[in-house]
Amino acid sequence: MFSSFFETARNSPFRTPLSTARCDAAAPVVDPQPVEGRQIAAAATPVANQQDSCEFGSTKYFALCGIGGILSCGTTHTFVVPLDLVKCRLQVDQAKYKNLVHGFKVTVAEEGARGLAKGWFPTLLGYSAQGLCKFGLYELFKVKYADIIGEENAYLYRTSLYLAASASAEFFADIALSPFEAAKVKIQTIPGYANNFREAVPKMLKEEGVNAFYKGLVPLWMRQIPYTMMKFACFERTVELLYKYVVPKPRADCTKGEQLIVTFAAGYIAGVFCAVVSHPADVVVSKLNQAKGASAVQVAKSLGFSGMWNGLTPRIIMIGTLTALQWFIYDGVKVALGIPRPPPPEMPASLKAKQH
Repeated sequence: MFSSFFETARNSPFRTPLSTARCDAAAPVVDPQPVEGRQIAAAATPVANQQDSCEFGSTKYFALCGIGGILSCGTTHTFVVPLDLVKCRLQVDQAKYKNLVHGFKVTVAEEGARGLAKGWFPTLLGYSAQGLCKFGLYELFKVKYADIIGEENAYLYRTSLYLAASASAEFFADIALSPFEAAKVKIQTIPGYANNFREAVPKMLKEEGVNAFYKGLVPLWMRQIPYTMMKFACFERTVELLYKYVVPKPRADCTKGEQLIVTFAAGYIAGVFCAVVSHPADVVVSKLNQAKGASAVQVAKSLGFSGMWNGLTPRIIMIGTLTALQWFIYDGVKVALGIPRPPPPEMPASLKAKQH
């Protein structure tokens, strides 16, 4: 398994679309184009091989990508539940939880170490559902949009294609996430409301009806769609810049461990930008799910500009770590399951002919 992960790092897909995939000299030469006439790459893009478990662009391909999304998002978000819990409490009660360290101390003092795990189950379910849609639908929309606009435009405007595909995928991913996020926030931020997901759901239905699970959907879109667009676009650009300006030698000369460090660092840097872009909406989501009967606009007005940046530091730490780990796990799952990983897009022959 670890050898597969290191191979993934060596053939990192997160680089400039103009770069060329490399194979080991001893490796057999195979046709790198998975589907005739299609040049658009998936999120992970080293050269395809004969051990692929499905055809690129098939229903099975998208389903397996969704499984990769479940494992990458569900596990990582559950892993950082203690940090997420303190972050949410900082957002909704700045007077009680003065900073990150103080928030941990107060939580442990009042609820014990087990209190830091509050909300882990809805987090696992919610972000597994979100990951299924985020990555599975991202791969689907990217292929479908490329087919719609044609091969040449898909190459010329590939960055816009990635942004559009990720935004479309996140739209549906948040619909899947919203009920679980609402329950999680109530468990974590309202003292005595519920000890677990099983207790929270019937109480929410009784007090507010089905609306309790979706009243935070619009702020969730405002938080997650910019985050996801930044996550996909910024990551590739960051890897490119790190190898160009920071790493003292060409990528091909870096060891597997060095490349893995660059990949993780790029994910973390991209995560910082993701956190900043989406943080005000994240605060509104937390406060909205805590307060009954309030609207997103009312919550934003009551918080004010400075209040909408509460909890930014722990969220930067959390999102940076999550973004780096999610890409690593997702691509590792692709290797383990034999999911096709086609090469980066190349300029179509028809476009080359027009330039001569």
